[in-house]
Amino acid sequence: MIPLKEKDTIGFFSPSTPITFFCPTRFERAKTFLTQKGFNLKPGFLTGKQDGYRSGSVMDRAGELNELINDPTVDCIISTIGGMNSNSLLPYIDYDAFKQHPKILMGHSDISSILLAVYAKTGINTYYGPALVASFGEMEPYNEMTFQYFSDICIDPCLPYRFQPPEFWTEEDLDWETQDRSKTRTQNKWITCNKGVATGRLIIGNLNTITSIFGSQYMPDIREGDILFIEDTQKSAAMMERLFAFLKLNHIFDKISGLILGKHERFNDQKTGKQPYQILEEIIGNYDFPFLAEVDCCHTHPMFTMPIGSTLELNATEQTITLLEI
Repeated sequence: MIPLKEKDTIGFFSPSTPITFFCPTRFERAKTFLTQKGFNLKPGFLTGKQDGYRSGSVMDRAGELNELINDPTVDCIISTIGGMNSNSLLPYIDYDAFKQHPKILMGHSDISSILLAVYAKTGINTYYGPALVASFGEMEPYNEMTFQYFSDICIDPCLPYRFQPPEFWTEEDLDWETQDRSKTRTQNKWITCNKGVATGRLIIGNLNTITSIFGSQYMPDIREGDILFIEDTQKSAAMMERLFAFLKLNHIFDKISGLILGKHERFNDQKTGKQPYQILEEIIGNYDFPFLAEVDCCHTHPMFTMPIGSTLELNATEQTITLLEI
């Protein structure tokens, strides 16, 4: 993928939640932030629109994305936010056009379905990373920290690249339209659940979203030796046990060479005292692959940018993640 440069155009789209309608203040802050970084911005035609819980009909949402895919002036496409219904678009995405004219396609959360589908149908890396309003609409220093990780991968890539854990992170819940200060800081700490080193293809996404496309032509087959990175947000212990068990029942843990679990934004432990990685280990049972938890490519701030389909080295013993090849 050709790196981005100053004056390149970033197009944005809203494949599910109409966040540009619901949160105009944060939306404007995000646009100002990226404009000041030297980029031109091109809105999708559903910007500012609302159709109840979504930005538009299924065909309109797919059309908005396809228009940006087919626009030769757009160098990068980024989602505004996630939601619940991006998987509805998958049969209608113009995969052939994307394959003929690839560009950076990025977002996280519910957008996992689109990112994984485009990768599955084209073989072209997509990018699990910041969303326009959700990430770049955050206040300093988190927007700047997230942008630096984005820049390291998409603007000035230099491989091999080691993801450096941020010194601090946040999951504080503040109203997006009235927020007038930076969020609180929590000292960062990754957790080694099982030591070891693995190298493999990265498959990364939001676990709840992955279950919405699993078994379809739009979900990449998880192969022997892959490194799986999963994350989720605002779920209960019971729900996470259910989602982790889904992977167990589909024999995913029998195939992978390494496992990474992202931080879980505002997790409800339901008085168990357990963290998600502890529930996951209980579900997996006996295993011998490296497992690193509480990693910063998730719904918390700041977040990494990580290419789906890239080659990673996971060293859970030393708590390092190194991007070897995109």
